Amino acid sequence: MNVHDIQQNPDEHGRFADYLDMLEHVADPDEADLVSHVLTDPDQTMAQSAVLRHLDRRAAGLYPGPAYQRWAQAMAQATSGHPFLDQRLREWSLFRAITLKLPWQPENLLASSNSLQLKTAAGTNTEAIETLAEAGRTKRIRNAARTGLNHRSES
Repeated sequence: MNVHDIQQNPDEHGRFADYLDMLEHVADPDEADLVSHVLTDPDQTMAQSAVLRHLDRRAAGLYPGPAYQRWAQAMAQATSGHPFLDQRLREWSLFRAITLKLPWQPENLLASSNSLQLKTAAGTNTEAIETLAEAGRTKRIRNAARTGLNHRSES
């Protein structure tokens, strides 16, 4: 089955499932092309949702390793013109930088989504956790960061 065949299916739920299956099994060299093709689906909400799930799955597996940078660049090109997907990739790159203690900017963390801030608050980078304890977007984020800091000081 190819993307064109999938796009002929009038059932968006069926297309979504088929896209997820294709994205899960795509060979690395073909991944960016497949993502680009999925994003040509007339139902943009569904297509972007399928790609978003794929990006999250792949980034979660790749971010600690050296292949992440090349992958993220290829995905940024494939998702160009889709602001929400671009933002998600930027947030994964920020999470990677914070987690691996690479250079990052506190203002970028504070401007990020609640989900990234919560994930970071549960992490191991003391500087990032302190930043969120002081200025995280929501009370929940600030409390999660403070709890993380308290657990560190008790250890």
